[in-house]
Amino acid sequence: MGKYTDDEIRAMKKVTTKIAADYLGISTVMLTLGMRNNLLPIGFAIKDEKSYGDYGWSYTIVPERLIAYNHGKINEVQVERIEENLQKIVDSFEEMKRDLVFLLKENEG
Repeated sequence: MGKYTDDEIRAMKKVTTKIAADYLGISTVMLTLGMRNNLLPIGFAIKDEKSYGDYGWSYTIVPERLIAYNHGKINEVQVERIEENLQKIVDSFEEMKRDLVFLLKENEG
């Protein structure tokens, strides 16, 4: 399939790695490697620690970030701030998870 327009990308419920690669004019392998290594700031690549090999990765592509990157308008400082804030959220959830596990174990005893 050919390259997508900005409006087509915006209208999609989910942008797959294949669609994003076609849109950027690169291979799917290059796109996924770029996302995994934080070199392509168009979304998030998450590794499932329980899985082995290439099958343990999931990708979330943010349409507006993809479009901005394609037009050379993405600001790396903005991306870093977004990622820092997301990490704070993840850390908070991990802390709540530890607290919940502790409370559940305490209630068992």
